[in-house]
Amino acid sequence: MRLTEQQIDQYRGDGYLVVESLFSQSEVDDLVDALHRDAADPGPHRVLEDDGRLRAIYASHQRSAEFAGLVRSPRLLDPVRQLLTDDVYVYQFKINAKPAFGGGRWAWHQDYIAWKIADNLPHPALVNVGLFIDDVTEFNGPLIFVPGSHRYGQFREDRADQAASEQHLDPDDIALKPAQMTALVHEHGMVSPKAKAGSVVFFHPEIVHGSAPNMSPFPRRLLIATYNDVTNEPRPVGDPRPEYVVGRDTTPLRPLGPALEQVPA
Repeated sequence: MRLTEQQIDQYRGDGYLVVESLFSQSEVDDLVDALHRDAADPGPHRVLEDDGRLRAIYASHQRSAEFAGLVRSPRLLDPVRQLLTDDVYVYQFKINAKPAFGGGRWAWHQDYIAWKIADNLPHPALVNVGLFIDDVTEFNGPLIFVPGSHRYGQFREDRADQAASEQHLDPDDIALKPAQMTALVHEHGMVSPKAKAGSVVFFHPEIVHGSAPNMSPFPRRLLIATYNDVTNEPRPVGDPRPEYVVGRDTTPLRPLGPALEQVPA
């Protein structure tokens, strides 16, 4: 899996790139089974909605052989190394789960702000890789991007005074102000990638994005593996966040074979 120059230029210019049907439905089904097994174990790595349903789960690649193999798949790792550098590791791995009939919204935000504030991460030298675990339509709360917004740098330097958690920075903690969003959208518009399960979106850590609640009868689960340059290690002041939130193993990843081989987690 190698990106073309046109695809690389699109990522650089827009801040995101969609590659449709990169994984087969049977491969996605195997990942869903692995997700169900992982989500059945309680612990702080799980974030729940108010009604008790799963909102997010962290670091499945540290516990599941299927996800450990996925982050080393050349279908993800090779494009990331083209966009970033040859030596990368998994900085963060999470699955955002929007259940049917009520999966919550995610406020307008930039990912890098959270990592700069919470982890003292020096530079936005990362690439997010979002794998659609479900078909994503206009109805089930898809990601919405402001294309080109990554070229403006950071829109804020602090978090909300009433942040809900020291460990998990919710997008509401670092949300853009309405006036900022209005100006950005007037200038750049909004896009909302829709695609079949198994499709992938590569997106920049500074692109402004968010999503609406899921009012549909269909779930919208999005796996996000964030790769970081090994020279861009966080420099936390005080106690670092748990390893399930911020990866400690900075050993450069090397691609496995083309199949989704399982790696002992």
